[in-house]
Amino acid sequence: MDMSSMAASIGVSVAVLRFLLCFVATIPVSFACRIVPSRLGKHLYAAASGAFLSYLSFGFSSNLHFLVPMTIGYASMAIYRPKCGIITFFLGFGYLIGCHVFYMSGDAWKEGGIDSTGALMVLTLKVISCAMNYNDGMLKEEGLREAQKKNRLIQMPSLIEYFGYCLCCGSHFAGPVYEMKDYLEWTEGKGIWDTSEKRKRPSPYGATIRAILQAAICMALYLYLVPQYPLTRFTEPVYQEWGFLRKFSYQYMAGFTARWKYYFIWSISEASIIISGLGFSGWTDDASPKPKWDRAKNVDILGVELAKSAVQIPLVWNIQVSTWLRHYVYERLVQNGKKAGFFQLLATQTVSAVWHGLYPGYMMFFVQSALMIAGSRVIYRWQQAISPKMAMLRNIMVFINFLYTVLVLNYSAVGFMVLSLHETLTAYGSVYYIGTIIPVVLILLGYVVPAKPSRPKPRKEE
Repeated sequence: MDMSSMAASIGVSVAVLRFLLCFVATIPVSFACRIVPSRLGKHLYAAASGAFLSYLSFGFSSNLHFLVPMTIGYASMAIYRPKCGIITFFLGFGYLIGCHVFYMSGDAWKEGGIDSTGALMVLTLKVISCAMNYNDGMLKEEGLREAQKKNRLIQMPSLIEYFGYCLCCGSHFAGPVYEMKDYLEWTEGKGIWDTSEKRKRPSPYGATIRAILQAAICMALYLYLVPQYPLTRFTEPVYQEWGFLRKFSYQYMAGFTARWKYYFIWSISEASIIISGLGFSGWTDDASPKPKWDRAKNVDILGVELAKSAVQIPLVWNIQVSTWLRHYVYERLVQNGKKAGFFQLLATQTVSAVWHGLYPGYMMFFVQSALMIAGSRVIYRWQQAISPKMAMLRNIMVFINFLYTVLVLNYSAVGFMVLSLHETLTAYGSVYYIGTIIPVVLILLGYVVPAKPSRPKPRKEE
C-alpha cells in the first residue's frame, strides 16, 4: 500500500495513518476475542494482540515503555502489598511524566505526529487502579466506599491475567479504562457475563454498528470544520484585528471543532470494547430487559454540547477517566466524616493536568476547569434558593448556568488545544480573560451572597 499518497489524500501524516489503521483494526481483532476458547486463551490473545498492534503503530520500543509501569505495578503488589497502591501511583506517574518531558508529545500531536505516550497514559491508570484495588483487598469492608468494595481484589492476579488486562487491544490505545475485577469476570464468564443460569448472551452488533456510524459522522464533521478553524489563527495578526465578539465566537468554534476528533476516537474504542463483550454492563429494569453497554461509553456528545451545568461535564466527557479520577484521587483525599471541598477538586484537576502532560496549556485548562465548576455550583445554589413558585426565574437561572458553561468551557479549552504559555495567554488576553474573571467573581459572590435551598432537596446537589 502507498501509505504516503493515502495519508496525503486525507491530510494526515504517514505515522497518524498507520495508527488510525491499527486503531480501527481493534474492532475486528476484538471481535475475534469472542471465539477464543478457554480463559487462558483469552488472556494470551488479549496480551499478544495488544502488543502486536502497538508494534505496528509505534514500533518495538513502545512495548518496552509499556513494560516499565506494568513491572512497577506487579512488583509493588508482589513485594509490599500494604503500600502497593501509593507506590505504583507515584512511580507510575513519575515514569509517565518522564516520557512526557522526553518526547514532548503535545508538540508532535499539534504538528500531525503521534507516539505511544497516549497509550502509556491509559496503561498508567490501569496499573494504578489494579494495585490500589489489591491494596484495598486487605482492608476491612466497613471502612471502604462502595466503589472500593466493588473493585477490591482479594487475590493477586496471575502474570498472564495482568498482561491481558493491561494490553487488551480494545482499550489499549485510547481507553476506556476499566477495572481488573471486571476484566477477570468477563474472561471467566462470571458476574453479569454468567450464562449458566438461563441467561442469554447479549448481542453486541446493534450497539457496535451505532458506535461505528457515530464515529463516521464525527470524523466527517471534524474534517469539514478543522480547515475553517485552525489553531494557528490565535497568533495571526488578523485575529488581533477582530472585535471582542468575533474573537470569542472563534474560540467557541475552535473548541467545538476539536471535540469532534475526540468523539471519533472514543466512538471507535467504544465499538471495539462492545463487540468483544467486555462493554456489557447489565440489563435494563424494563418489562422486556435490554442490554446496556455503558462500560464502553466514554462520552455523551449531546450531554457535553448541551450541559446545563459545568458540574455535569466530568460525567459526560472522558467518562471512564473522570470515574477513575473520582475513585482513585478525589474520594481518597476526603477524610471520613468530612465533605469534599475546593482543595479536593483542585488536586484532582491537577492530577488530570499532569496525566495529560507538563504543558502550561494543560495546567491552565484544568485550573480553569476547577474554577468553572466551582462557579457553576454557586449559580446552582442560587437557583435552588428560588421558590418553586417562581418557575420562570428558576428557568432563567438554568439558562444562565448553561450559557456560563458553554462560554467558559470553550474559552478554557483553548489552553488545552494550543498548549504553549504564549499562545494560551494571547488567546485568553484577547477576550480580556473574561472566562477566568467570571468564575472567580462568582466564587467570591458565593461567600458574600450565600444561598439556602427554598426547601429540602430531594436529591444530592449536582
